[in-house]
Amino acid sequence: MSSLVVIGSQWGDEGKGKIVDYLASRADIVARFQGGANAGHTVVVEGTQFILHQIPSGIIFPQPECVIGNGVVIDPAGFIEERENLNKRGIKTAGRIKISGKAHMLLSYHKVMDQEREASRGKGKIGTTGRGIGPAYEDKIARNGVRVMDFHNPDKLRAKILENAGLNNKILQAIGSQVVLDGQAIAEEVLSYRDTFLELETDVSLFLYEGLARGKKLLIEGAQGLMLDVDHGTYPYVTSSNTSIGGAFAGLGLGPKAIEIVLGVIKAYTTRVGNGPLPTELKNKEGEKLRELGAEYGATTGRPRRCGWFDAVVTRYSKRINGLTGLAVTKLDVLDTLDEIKICNAYQWRGKTLTEFPFDPDVLEQCEPVYEVHKGWKTETSGITDYDSLPAAARKYLARISEIMDCPIRLVSVGVQRDQIINCGTDF
Repeated sequence: MSSLVVIGSQWGDEGKGKIVDYLASRADIVARFQGGANAGHTVVVEGTQFILHQIPSGIIFPQPECVIGNGVVIDPAGFIEERENLNKRGIKTAGRIKISGKAHMLLSYHKVMDQEREASRGKGKIGTTGRGIGPAYEDKIARNGVRVMDFHNPDKLRAKILENAGLNNKILQAIGSQVVLDGQAIAEEVLSYRDTFLELETDVSLFLYEGLARGKKLLIEGAQGLMLDVDHGTYPYVTSSNTSIGGAFAGLGLGPKAIEIVLGVIKAYTTRVGNGPLPTELKNKEGEKLRELGAEYGATTGRPRRCGWFDAVVTRYSKRINGLTGLAVTKLDVLDTLDEIKICNAYQWRGKTLTEFPFDPDVLEQCEPVYEVHKGWKTETSGITDYDSLPAAARKYLARISEIMDCPIRLVSVGVQRDQIINCGTDF
């Protein structure tokens, strides 16, 4: 198989970065299709941690070309800083990164708008990272966006930025903010990045199609997870892009036959950052224990993640929406010391048993999880590299997840290191 997409199948933070890093050694091209600097993909190599926000995780390996698609919103200053940090740490980036000319740029006024509007919401906060993602996508949809290709015409780019800064100043004034945007200063800063981005600009769709035609192996990575998808997630507590399989096609300019394997990444339990419903959330010492065992703090914001038991209602929904052909289960080792481990296979709502995901957030907030209780294995798994060597109770737990989802498990992660992974059979 020559093309595989890695899709987050819960609320993000599933460990996609590690899975992409593991598969990247087999890839010729690694492509990112959506999101922006709100993503935080963590890769650990020989004890050294890399947190990547915009550059595809495949950059850590020496051979893949790394592609940023038109579905991504790029923070130019953050991108340059991230690239420089990689170079300082011995990761060669020269000649390896390509950016779609159609990709929109996330500018400083997007961050200001994100933070000021969130502050004005009071108790109705969405839980945004404050990185400007929502406002950048808003400009894209409103046809006010600034794209990488706009660097070809500096006067046009400057005029767009001045117009947008003026419009945003009116909004800031209306919501009672004291911030005033300096459009001229913002334009000068953005234009200072012109040479860098024109050098990297590429027709990404054509590049990928030509690569596949020559037999190149393409690995595609998404950011966040299905439950944060703007259409299919727990709206309005979502991100502003399509994190699902549809976003991969649109965000890279690929047709539906271009992707052969759809690998869903799921944690062996459930986490979420920010506001919104989380049916299996453990608001007690069990939840705190999971957070500490799993080091569940956001790679981008450092915010503590809300933790709960594995929610099969959510992951079945993800399998249906994304057309998953296989699963990568991460952080199995986090459960090693627990006496009992639970799987939610249905919800109770107003006397009814729901086995399919209710996308109305008001309904979801009222749902109570229906649990299966599984015996813990009480054995360390972090050194195991063969599936059959896992404790019987761990194999039973994984088999039940696979059965409930009607989807085979292809990879199991049992630690943060690159080599702490069990390959159950991948076609990539």
